[in-house]
Amino acid sequence: MARVDVRKTYKLYIGGAFPRSESGHSFEVLDAKGRFLANAARATRKDARDAVAAARKAFPGWSGRTAYNRGQVVYRIAEVLETRRDQFVAELVRSEGTSAAKAGKYVDAAVDRLVWYAGWADKIAQVVGNQNPVAGPYFNLTSPEPTGVVAVVAPAGPLLGLVSVVAPIIVTGNTAVVVASQTHPLTAITLAEVMATSDLPGGVVNILTGPTAEIAPWLASHMDVNAIDLAGVTDAELATSLEVAAADNLKRVRRAPASEPDWLETPALAAMTDFLESKTVWHPIGV
Repeated sequence: MARVDVRKTYKLYIGGAFPRSESGHSFEVLDAKGRFLANAARATRKDARDAVAAARKAFPGWSGRTAYNRGQVVYRIAEVLETRRDQFVAELVRSEGTSAAKAGKYVDAAVDRLVWYAGWADKIAQVVGNQNPVAGPYFNLTSPEPTGVVAVVAPAGPLLGLVSVVAPIIVTGNTAVVVASQTHPLTAITLAEVMATSDLPGGVVNILTGPTAEIAPWLASHMDVNAIDLAGVTDAELATSLEVAAADNLKRVRRAPASEPDWLETPALAAMTDFLESKTVWHPIGV
């Protein structure tokens, strides 16, 4: 008798766990040729609220860790991703219809990108913080602090693009709620499995799957979300509506790119500094 394959169930990733959608609904994910790949959970407004609550709960502990320790955790994600390289190559080939060689290039680049950001964890403060010269007997020191909970509309690049927008957010002490690429959501959930089996605390990264046009407005208008990254928004009208919704509580907004970036390029420091706040402290020098 022929063996029956065990099909993978792609769930959401919220608070370090993998729940099904609150509604029980799912949607079909197709490959590059329009063939059925799998069913993915279709996140609802309540799932989005739960993800924001998990991110907020995780924020004090995560932002309170030393920068060096956050770098160690992000490096550990790279280690686990490296050990599952073949799996990710196969998933990219299956979902995007690309060659194994090209898929391998993107998986390797994703691992390297995580290592690159891990190295910046305890250095970014020295680069963007400083002691300011003042006329008086005072120390005047400016240092960066994380913004808080950041909502992310992930780009179409299902692995390297996702890593490139999430890694700089979490390595600087923020927590994230990610709307996975609607076209290629499966790799995002597999990446969540990597995060869940590394040292990343539950709730630091939360991943939702489903139609971007449904989920993103809930996050943009959520009053406990401090910033939103529109990296994966390709529709100009949707991008404008999300910016308007984000203005309700003065969120930081990283605007949608004019065109799909080349994720293989070395990123700019703005990927980290866009979601950092600057705190300036005055302290008397004394006599």
